Amino acid sequence: MDHELILRSLRRAVAASPDDRALRRHLARTLIEAGGADEAIAHLSTLLAADPADAESTQLLEQALAASVDGADDELDEGAADSGQASPDADSVVSDDPIPTADPLTASSSAAASDFDWAAAEAQVDGLVDPMFVGDDGDAPDTAAFDVERSGLTLADVGGMQHVKERLNAAFLAPMQNEELRRLYGKSLRGGLLLYGPPGCGKTFLARAVAGELGASFISAGVADILDQYLGTSERNLHELFELARRNAPCVVFLDELDALGVRRTQTRHSGMRNIVVQLLQELDSIGADNEGVFVLAATNQPWDIDPALRRPGRLDRTLLVLPPDQDAREAVFRVHLRDRPVEAIDLGELARRSDGLTGADIAYATELAAERALLDSVRTGTARMIGMPDLVAALREVRPSTGAWLDAARNVVLFGDDDGTFDELRGYLKKSKRL
Repeated sequence: MDHELILRSLRRAVAASPDDRALRRHLARTLIEAGGADEAIAHLSTLLAADPADAESTQLLEQALAASVDGADDELDEGAADSGQASPDADSVVSDDPIPTADPLTASSSAAASDFDWAAAEAQVDGLVDPMFVGDDGDAPDTAAFDVERSGLTLADVGGMQHVKERLNAAFLAPMQNEELRRLYGKSLRGGLLLYGPPGCGKTFLARAVAGELGASFISAGVADILDQYLGTSERNLHELFELARRNAPCVVFLDELDALGVRRTQTRHSGMRNIVVQLLQELDSIGADNEGVFVLAATNQPWDIDPALRRPGRLDRTLLVLPPDQDAREAVFRVHLRDRPVEAIDLGELARRSDGLTGADIAYATELAAERALLDSVRTGTARMIGMPDLVAALREVRPSTGAWLDAARNVVLFGDDDGTFDELRGYLKKSKRL
């Protein structure tokens, strides 16, 4: 059989249909039979890279690797024979040692097994096929599920919101930053603060700025990072989060959407959620551990749904209302979102006045609409133009404050909920905005 003619046809067929696995496997098998083990290895590696569980390709790869090594041994033997001094009469060379007799098949297979270079074979297919089993050697590095960051932000990077900054400084930052006074009054280097308010008002940004003010590490964790479908895993995730913070103290732990993690236990019938709240309480109380240097900031849009035990002294005992940005803050938000866009003749002060009641997220959306308006206009005219005030003013007309539903829910809580003084600041804001 003319192997070369068959191989030429098969190569053309594979080139025309590279995704035909059966055809490529047939080419590899024919190559092995024809002595082209190296080319067969390349084709089989392609097959196994796409499907590591392909048993037939794996078996063929083993045959190709063995054939490749046997071929190298044959070349080595031929080279040694050619370089040796041959006697005119081969029969005249007699060895004193007896020549053992052995089964040719057994001898061939044992020689191939002993001479096979497994390291070279593994190097050829390294990265192409995953191992069937992965074992734990006990020395694997500690890979935490949470990222430890170093925040470069400070409160100076937060535009406006002077009232919020003053509250943060008085209730949280000043005692932590003044070491001598802290020692004098026996204040521990730990604490908890609950940030609440409408969504999109910069609670996460404030938490990063607090971490930067303290010069502390920053770990952010949300619902997806902690909750798990398997019983006990969520509690373990919480414990690992706080253990990581203790190892990196001073550290700010930011818990986003606390109402989902610390929901009132009276509102849930699922024992798993109650266990998560209990675990969170234990971590905040540092039972069996030391929380010195660990600061916990939590954010929520629905503080009335949080288990009251989380707000008891020593836990998240201080609350801070984060409202939609004031005029200075809105101007800063516009500046940030227009900084990298082609703009001209933009009056930030006028934009801030026109956007009263909008959150930072609303303003970001308005700048996107303005950019989209300028882009579509440029496509129609065929000439690129800058984003101007008319684009932004038109965009602001389309955007409605996203806080309406939240303020309505907050009004009902203030009017009909338990009045323990927690929401006094919220009550004052609702009266000022004429919602009460």
